[in-house]
Amino acid sequence: MGLCTARIPGQGTAEAIRARVGKREFSAFIAEAVARELRGQVLDEYLADYESRKGPVSEPARQRARQVFDEVFAEEPEWPAAG
Repeated sequence: MGLCTARIPGQGTAEAIRARVGKREFSAFIAEAVARELRGQVLDEYLADYESRKGPVSEPARQRARQVFDEVFAEEPEWPAAG
């Protein structure tokens, strides 16, 4: 896993995270939040592409797709490298 540094605007946000998860779990919390956001974006892109080709996706189908994406990505230790 590579190390990167990110700046979180507003000191209050970082303090709120530390208060919630503790100093030692700060990085893990941020990593999980970023992974969750990436999964959401990938799913939204997939559903938009699907809808452009096949038509609207029902809300129950969207919820099921999110569940499947979460299960699949939970099995992966890391995101694949962009290339």
